[in-house]
Amino acid sequence: MIDRGCELSLSRQCALLGVSRSSQYCPPSGESAQNLALMRQLDELHLAHPF
Repeated sequence: MIDRGCELSLSRQCALLGVSRSSQYCPPSGESAQNLALMRQLDELHLAHPF
C-alpha cells in the first residue's frame, strides 16, 4: 500500500502499484442507495434465473 513516510515518492509508489496518483488524494465514496437497490434487484433476478 501507499506509505507517505516511505523514502520513495508518492508518484513512484503509485507507478509501481499501477494506481493513479489522484486516487490517493480523494477518499473513496460509497455506493448510492439507488445503486444498491438496483444491484439487489439484479442479484434477485440472477438467483431466480441463473441461466
